[in-house]
Amino acid sequence: MAFLPLFTVLLTLLLPFHSLSQPSTTLSLLMAIKSSLDPRGVILSSWSPNATDPCSASFEGLACNEHSQVVNITLQGRGLSGKIPPQIGHLKSLVGLYLHFNKLHGVVPSEIANLTNLSDLYLNVNNLSGDIPPQIGDMSNLQVLQLCYNNLSGNIPTRLGSLKKLSVLALQSNQLGGAIPASLGDLMMLNRLDLSFNRLFGSIPVKLAVLPLLKVLDIRNNTLSGNVPLALKRLDEGFQYANNAELCGLSFSSLGICSASDRNSNGPEPFGASTSRLPSKDIPESANVEHNGGNQSRRSQSAAVVVVVGLVVALAVAGLFSFSWYRRQKQRIGSAFDSVDGRLSTDGAKEACRRSASPLISLEYSNGWDPLAKRQDVSSFSQEVLESYMFNLDEVESATQYFSEMNLLGKSSFSAVYKGTLRDGSTVAIKCISKISCKSDEAEFLKGLKLLTSLKHENLLRLRGFCCSKGRGECFLVYDFVSNGSLLHHLDVSAGKALDWPTRKYIIKGIAKGIEYLHKSQNSNPTLVHSNISAEKVLIDHHYNPLLSDSGLHKLLADDIVFSTLKGSAAMGYLAPEYTTTGRFTEKSDVYAFGMIIFQILSGKSRITQLNCHGAEISRFEDFIDANLAGKFKESEATRLGELALLCTHESPDHRPDIGAVMQELHHIPSTSC
Repeated sequence: MAFLPLFTVLLTLLLPFHSLSQPSTTLSLLMAIKSSLDPRGVILSSWSPNATDPCSASFEGLACNEHSQVVNITLQGRGLSGKIPPQIGHLKSLVGLYLHFNKLHGVVPSEIANLTNLSDLYLNVNNLSGDIPPQIGDMSNLQVLQLCYNNLSGNIPTRLGSLKKLSVLALQSNQLGGAIPASLGDLMMLNRLDLSFNRLFGSIPVKLAVLPLLKVLDIRNNTLSGNVPLALKRLDEGFQYANNAELCGLSFSSLGICSASDRNSNGPEPFGASTSRLPSKDIPESANVEHNGGNQSRRSQSAAVVVVVGLVVALAVAGLFSFSWYRRQKQRIGSAFDSVDGRLSTDGAKEACRRSASPLISLEYSNGWDPLAKRQDVSSFSQEVLESYMFNLDEVESATQYFSEMNLLGKSSFSAVYKGTLRDGSTVAIKCISKISCKSDEAEFLKGLKLLTSLKHENLLRLRGFCCSKGRGECFLVYDFVSNGSLLHHLDVSAGKALDWPTRKYIIKGIAKGIEYLHKSQNSNPTLVHSNISAEKVLIDHHYNPLLSDSGLHKLLADDIVFSTLKGSAAMGYLAPEYTTTGRFTEKSDVYAFGMIIFQILSGKSRITQLNCHGAEISRFEDFIDANLAGKFKESEATRLGELALLCTHESPDHRPDIGAVMQELHHIPSTSC
């Protein structure tokens, strides 16, 4: 019977796996989280302790999967003024945590590292202080880590180098010190690293400079020194290094030539394994320091062996339990997804669409997901309007030849787009969106569909109809097909393919008209902010008429999907600077993106530099007008458009014109002649 005490211990270890799946336990846990995030209880009033099921869509900002597990908390910009509680680490199924743009204070609890399924952690723009918990380095599924614009101190943990899936690491505008850990050079998926406006010292690790996917490295306003690795030259303006007085480097115009000692400073990685020399400043966590205390070390090792053996036994049993539980859940998810249409099991297009769904969350709604079912909260008139736009699944499948790969036009992080031919012979583009990327509340989703059907303008891409398949778990949006591709395809081209001057003016005016339509109330609808205007979202038809695509699409999508689409916009410069501090889109943020597009059209370039902006400011045409035009443009019009682009991209939204004022200015520029 000696095994009974061990069995009791293991049972105690396993109880949390079972108890956290119970609704009552989840509710009490959420109440504790609410109490800490919102101590005055005025913001999260929908989080009621009397709720029978916190996953019933009554809890604002909360999303669950079909097993009543919380997978997404979206509470950005709510004015929360409390602390992040350690209890949040018990929500083991959490995949997205969005607490940015609040007034949260206190430390980042180390227990947050228990969220091993988490892919997006947004804690930026708060008042958080203390060290970055090194345990975050154990969150193996993390893709985005946003801790910027806080009061965090201490060093950058070397363990962050273990986050193999990390694509964005934003730590700017804190009070971080120490060296840049060389371990960050192990993040092979890293796309963007921002360490600016901190107190970092030492050199730039060479390993960091050669990361294959790195596009942006911002180290401005630190006290870094030594030789800048030449490999960073490839990033062009993606490498920002101003206000580090002791940096030097060949081929970097604003840096001095390195002395012999500077050139050797990058020999060993800063405080890496190959160095025994310690800096005169405080030793950062990235330092590799050995402490030789023989007997004490041996005693520690013996104790560690005992602890490890005990943990191995416990974890082995827990692992077996978790694995069998996981297998059962996967089987249930698979059967729920494929329960209606047996033909889907061999449909490669369905798999392609599932793969293109959100990488951030994996929500499953109830098996009865059917947003187009007859609803009591929809008037008969609205139902008739919606029904007039409805396609059935057979029409969609036939149009795309059962989603043939030959008809695949492209995929994004949440959708796949296919070219199709309807039975009347017209060509369409069909956007396939998995239900896991859509709003979980069917009434809200339906409201978004109604809005999309109400948008009608010559400069908006026309929605022909939609189909929501309960069996496939997908929604299909059917649009007119546009033959000339996006505006992006007309940038960075050779002289023979470049747009002429009248066409450029025509496209600028057309985009402005489309935005003006969205910003004016239509058919009793409130003002609509596009929120994701870019050259890729402007389609060009065969008459070179510009059509804004994806207008109102964010009204259908889950919040985390909307966030994921912003990453590309931010990288291309379309994101207005005030979004960093407000977390909100306004008409003025659309105007900012429009100003960037004016610059792109004038210069013929997809990436706008400070040189382009300065050229527009002083009317130096060679710096902001496409050389492919070979002088065939009117200088007075180019000057006026350059000034308008500068106004639209002003750092302060109060100094930007509204779209009505933009249209008045564009009226003074003739549509033809050059």
